[in-house]
Amino acid sequence: MRIGVEQLVRALGAWQAAAVPLVDALEGALREAVLDGRLAVGSALPAERRLADGLGVSRGTVVAALTRLRDAGWVRTRHGSASTVQLPPSSAERFAPPSADGSAGSIDLRRAVPAAPRADYLAATARAARRAGPALAQGGHSGAGLPELREAIAGRYTREGLPTRAEQILVTSGARAALALLAARLRPRVAAVENPTYPRAAAVLRGAGARLSGLRVTTDGWDEDQLCAAFAAARGGLAYLVPDFQNPTGALMDTPTRQAVAAAAAEHAVTVVADETLRDLHLSGPSPLPPRIPRAVLVGSASKTVWAGVRVGWIRSPGTELIGELLHHPLCEPLSAAPMEQLVAVELLAALEPLLDRRRAELRSQRDHLAGRLADDARWRFTVPEGGLVLWLRLNGVRADTVTARASAAGLHLAPGPAFAVDGALTHYLRVPYTPPVATLDRIAGILDEACAPPAR
Repeated sequence: MRIGVEQLVRALGAWQAAAVPLVDALEGALREAVLDGRLAVGSALPAERRLADGLGVSRGTVVAALTRLRDAGWVRTRHGSASTVQLPPSSAERFAPPSADGSAGSIDLRRAVPAAPRADYLAATARAARRAGPALAQGGHSGAGLPELREAIAGRYTREGLPTRAEQILVTSGARAALALLAARLRPRVAAVENPTYPRAAAVLRGAGARLSGLRVTTDGWDEDQLCAAFAAARGGLAYLVPDFQNPTGALMDTPTRQAVAAAAAEHAVTVVADETLRDLHLSGPSPLPPRIPRAVLVGSASKTVWAGVRVGWIRSPGTELIGELLHHPLCEPLSAAPMEQLVAVELLAALEPLLDRRRAELRSQRDHLAGRLADDARWRFTVPEGGLVLWLRLNGVRADTVTARASAAGLHLAPGPAFAVDGALTHYLRVPYTPPVATLDRIAGILDEACAPPAR
């Protein structure tokens, strides 16, 4: 389909900005017009000279902008034919899986999972496959993990100010596998956990035979009195905490609370397991995160920063003794990650920062959009989290199970507060992930508006 100059000018709108060079402004305006649907993919552009006349700029400006778009894959030009607009492969990547972005019909947000970074993952897989020969010659079990992956994980901790050797790392098939292995080795009679907490982690601990002792967490932070009581109850056992953008409250543990945790752990001989799955998803600027809890056993994963399908997690121990004990536990081998997945993880970690920058930018934009849609409404209240994947809504005057039932009938599936509660409480709380794209977030806000509407008289 060929579009005329006047049509293109209307599609671009007021694209010139005083402080932006013309080439930059025109390139950005054409790209945004394609993304917004104002320029249909496959449309043939007018000739460069006619386009320049219609926009009131030099032909050189048009040529320079189109060259950039062509190099980036937004424009395709064949000899003797008009240039046509297209979507480059990178722009077609999903921010959320089909189950969560509405493209599959209903919207399922009972799990807060971003979609795979398709291009990055496929490129990492191809690089891993090209050098998989030595791993494929082995028996299929890599013990504590491939040496290069353990080195890469240890290197990240060291660069973040926590000196770590590869011998302090044990690779597993995910964060839950790491927690399951730790629980099987430590065999806690009682485990101190946050309330609310990640329900799958709670299930792992209960499955290991532990009774859960809850300590209250809100969007404002951790209740120190309940923290001390829960650690006393878990004497000689285990504490499972998510100090960085806690799931589901989004709270970030401050330094004094981390010090209080370390003191309580020392007093009551409790092993602190800190789940850092969300630590890299800080969205509110470059300020450094608080130092980690002293002497904590750290659990990490690629599931939130990259993709849940990357079945690679790890344990970072303060020393090497615990790693040796875990390595000889009968569950270590079945809970380990496949060698090929580990090779892919090596490649992804080597190029992680650009991927993280894009993911943070996407999530920051989506968080702010959803928060803006839900702001200033007396039917709920929430705190915009500094990081993570979700908003934790406190509903006023209506129960979460009522809202989730109404929303489900409208095609939106959410997890109510009791799903995260240690004791079945939190009946007026609702977890709302902001992982879907903006258009889906608008739909979510609309469904929530109807689900929380007072009954008609």
